[in-house]
Amino acid sequence: MSNPADKRRILVIDDSEAIHTDFRRILSPQQRQNKNDLDQLEEALFGPAPSQGNSATEPEFEVDSAYQGQEGLVRIQEALTAGRPYELIFLDYRMPPGWNGAETLRRMRAVTPTLRVVLCSAYSDYSWAELSHEFGERHSLRELRKPFNGQEVRKLALTLTEQHSASRGLA
Repeated sequence: MSNPADKRRILVIDDSEAIHTDFRRILSPQQRQNKNDLDQLEEALFGPAPSQGNSATEPEFEVDSAYQGQEGLVRIQEALTAGRPYELIFLDYRMPPGWNGAETLRRMRAVTPTLRVVLCSAYSDYSWAELSHEFGERHSLRELRKPFNGQEVRKLALTLTEQHSASRGLA
């Protein structure tokens, strides 16, 4: 296994514990190796999770969690201060009782304007056109509808973290 500093850092900001579990299962190989009864039932019903591929060529992800926008912003600030910034954020639109996704994104952009963000939800209080108009940067803002496909999540994570690394001259 590689050094934690070599992993691509992702933060999931969502009020649902199940969503955090799904992201870890999709993006963290350790989570998939430890299957419980529910994981086995899910695999029997929906098929196996997407393959991790060759670990020598595919990066590993370090997935952190925040359950409200305010907590997410604190984690982002702490990561920046520690010199280990996140490369990608998966952000829920609705997280009662706190900030919604748009408010969280506004505050995140004040701290780190170029951070790549995937807005996730089954529904939204804002149209994609409104969000694109306000936040503009199409290369650093994407949308993912719930329920999401594990392969789609993994592809987004790979693509957006590669873009992040390339923009910083690390690719």
